[in-house]
Amino acid sequence: MTSRPSAVARALERIAQRDPALGAFIEVWPEEALAREPGARELPLRGLPFAVKGRTGIRSYAARRLIAAGGVPVGATSVPGPGTTWQTWGQGAHGRTVNPWRADRTPGGSSAGSAVAVAAGMVELATGSDGAGSVRIPAAWCGVFGLKTTNGLLPSPDRSGLASAGVLARSAAVAEEYVRHVLPGYAESAAPSLPLAAAYSEDLGFAEVDPEVAGVVRAAVDRLVAAGTVHLVDAPCVLLDPGRAWQAVRGGAAGDPEAVAVRRANDGRLDALLAAAPLLLTPVTPNRPHGHEGPGDLYSTALTWAFNLSGHPAASVPAGFTGDGCPVGLQLVAARGADVSLLGMARAVENVLPTVRP
Repeated sequence: MTSRPSAVARALERIAQRDPALGAFIEVWPEEALAREPGARELPLRGLPFAVKGRTGIRSYAARRLIAAGGVPVGATSVPGPGTTWQTWGQGAHGRTVNPWRADRTPGGSSAGSAVAVAAGMVELATGSDGAGSVRIPAAWCGVFGLKTTNGLLPSPDRSGLASAGVLARSAAVAEEYVRHVLPGYAESAAPSLPLAAAYSEDLGFAEVDPEVAGVVRAAVDRLVAAGTVHLVDAPCVLLDPGRAWQAVRGGAAGDPEAVAVRRANDGRLDALLAAAPLLLTPVTPNRPHGHEGPGDLYSTALTWAFNLSGHPAASVPAGFTGDGCPVGLQLVAARGADVSLLGMARAVENVLPTVRP
C-alpha cells in the first residue's frame, strides 16, 4: 500500500501540471519546500503550502511569520514583467499570466500570479500587496477571496503609505489562518450577529459601472438580504473621486491641497457611514476582466483605491459571473482596524454566495 503524497508534494504536482498553461509562477522551489515540510508539520500551520508575491515576497514580514508558524513556501508568483506598463498584469516563467476562467482575459493585478495560483488550486493561500486594488481586483476577476488589511497594520515597504499587505485565499476561512499568524496581537472574534447592518453603493457616487457587473453584485446583495445575512440600511455613500488624490500621494505630493481636501472629505463621509453600519458593500471593479492589451482609458481601480487613501480594510468575495463567463467580486469594507471582524462578516457572506471553481 502506497502512502498518500504530502500536502507540499501535492501542491508541487499541481503546479507542474497546471502552471505551464497559466503562467502563475516566476519560480518554484521544490527541493527547499520538501526539505522544510517535515519540521513544519510540528507547527500550527502543519506544513501548509503557500505562495509569495514576486521574487521579493519571500522576504516580506507576512512570509516570515507564516514560515515561523509552519507554512511552507513553494514558489514566487508573477507580477507585471520588467519594462511593461502597469496595465500589463503578469509575466510568469511560462509566459504571460492568464485568467483561469478565460485565457484571453487578464487575471488582474498586480498580485496576478497569486490570484491565479489560488483559483487554479495550486495553493490554498498566497501573499499579496494592495496599493490601489492589487489584491482585491485579481481576487474578484479570478473568483477567489482577497483581503487588503488596514493600512499600517502590517509592515509595508511603500513609502507613500498607500500599499498594505494582503492575502489571496480559497475562502475567508483560509485567509483567517494568514491573519491569525501574521497579525500582531491577533485575538479571536465572536461570530457576527445576523443580519449584518450594511450600506450598499453601486458606484460610490462617482464611478461608471458596467451595468452587467452592477447587476451581478446587486443580485448577490439581494440573496444576502433574502437569506437574513444582511440588512440594508438607508445610508448613502457618496465620495469624491479619489483618482487625482491617489496619483498625487503616489507621486510624493501627499501635501497637495486638492489631495488633502479629497482625503479629508472622504474620510469624514466614510467614518460617518461606518458608524451607522459596520459594513459597506460595493462592486470590486466597475468593469469585467479585460484583454491582455490593457483596459484603455478605463480605471479598474475606480472602486478600490479610495480605501487605500482612507486606510480601511477591504475584502473581495466572489459574487457571480457575467454572461460571458467572467467572475465578479463583491467588495466588503469595514472600519479601520476591524480586520478580524471583517473576516467574520466575510465568512457569513460566503455561506450564502456559492463558490465555483474553474
